[in-house]
Amino acid sequence: MTTTTDTYLTRIGTLIRDARRHQGLTQSELADVLGTSQSAVARIEQGKQNLSLEMLARVGEKLDSEFVSLGHSGPQHLRIVGGRKLSGSIPVKTSKNAAVGLLCASLLNRGRTTLRNLARIEEVNRIIEVLTSIGVRVRWLPDSNDLEVVPPARLDLAGIDVDAARRTRTVIMFLGPLLAEYDEFRLPYAGGCDLGTRTVEPHLSALRHFGLDVTATHGFYESVVDRSRHPKKAIILTERGDTVTENVLLAAARYEGTTVIRNASPNYMVQDLCFFLQGLGVRIEGIGTTTLTVTGVGQVDTDIEYSPSEDPIEAMSLIAAAVVTGSMITVERVPIEFLEIELATLEEMGLTFDTTEEYLAQNGHTRLVDLTIHPGPLVAPKDKIAPMPFPGLNIDNLPFFALIAAVAEGTTMIHDWVYENRAIYLTELTKVGAQVQLLDPHRVMITGPTPKWRAAEVMCPPALRPGVVVLLAMLAAPGTSVLRNVYVINRGYEDLAERLNALGATIETFRDI
Repeated sequence: MTTTTDTYLTRIGTLIRDARRHQGLTQSELADVLGTSQSAVARIEQGKQNLSLEMLARVGEKLDSEFVSLGHSGPQHLRIVGGRKLSGSIPVKTSKNAAVGLLCASLLNRGRTTLRNLARIEEVNRIIEVLTSIGVRVRWLPDSNDLEVVPPARLDLAGIDVDAARRTRTVIMFLGPLLAEYDEFRLPYAGGCDLGTRTVEPHLSALRHFGLDVTATHGFYESVVDRSRHPKKAIILTERGDTVTENVLLAAARYEGTTVIRNASPNYMVQDLCFFLQGLGVRIEGIGTTTLTVTGVGQVDTDIEYSPSEDPIEAMSLIAAAVVTGSMITVERVPIEFLEIELATLEEMGLTFDTTEEYLAQNGHTRLVDLTIHPGPLVAPKDKIAPMPFPGLNIDNLPFFALIAAVAEGTTMIHDWVYENRAIYLTELTKVGAQVQLLDPHRVMITGPTPKWRAAEVMCPPALRPGVVVLLAMLAAPGTSVLRNVYVINRGYEDLAERLNALGATIETFRDI
């Protein structure tokens, strides 16, 4: 622990001791109401016990003293001591994007849905808050990352948690499931990362085939369903988007007929959704291709268990962590088919790595490997690096190549043609020493290797992947850096700081007191 942390813990321990005495409780009596031991209470009061915010809130409730207010505790920050090598093995968590899609899909099922091994992240929490507000019973099963979802007989759409819904774009994927049950409904506008304007028109255009008409008024999507309209021909998606494809799949799953979806995304989260829907009795042909043929079912009432596959974007994050710190680490449970272009690009840049034999994810379909990264000099690629729909280089993995380019010999162009302003956030790397030139809102030029990474205090970019890129760059910078307001990272990564610490990093979570 740092001296600063020691001081905070001592101060908090003294406050707890004084509050306990004021209530006339012994250490043993306080331990009993907290469900812990007398020795643990003694350590807390001596400032020798790390305390979570949740534990502080519990102690405050029992002692009628507010040591911390979870609702107004201020943003969370990270303190990073960089310039150290990492080593060891780290498993990849299951996919964030699959998890939120599956949570939306649970609305199709009148039975119990149990989702295994979900990442406990803020994006999942937002969807849980929305589901709970409309009457769905959602609970984490004891001592696990398994989530149980049980719908009510009728959803309370009028009670929807508007604030939670507006903090995530995922709520737009409620359109597909809800149109099967309701002739009219409204959903709040979606939010999420700040990545520029993301049009919803591809969603609305595709769902019109199922009779859905949406008008945007006063911050809500006002939805009306014309049940005389049905898909009479193949639905051609105007963009091969992941969430658009999922939304159409969710609508087609409850349509008692056959729907053909062309220009569909075959990406990892779409495949997980397809496998889940098959478990609900929906027939789907063409999984993993750009043409899906879906034969839906009128009603779904089944108890189902499903575990989404591992997250290729998190896997790429961990690969980038190894590269930027010049470390040899093993990334376990890597969904290899969704990283083949990224790894081929890294090989061209000179990266060496070993992979194990393939094995299957818990979903029984996705191919995994363990991947060991070997440190060594890299060179800039001969061509620009740009994303493409799967099976191309994943758009969410593009920012990590900006970080990797910063340690490669030569100049690399990163072309982020999908988002209007995410490339701008990559210029934050200059604050920790990288040489990044912004050419326009979509392109940056990076010259490496970085002469000298330097510690800095930086406000976390408001977009998930650029935020993680800055965090990983700080691991390479000798000295102590601070990354402020990391909520956006917590949206997509579970316990990232703690897991990197297990590899030898030094990252401390703190809040301003």
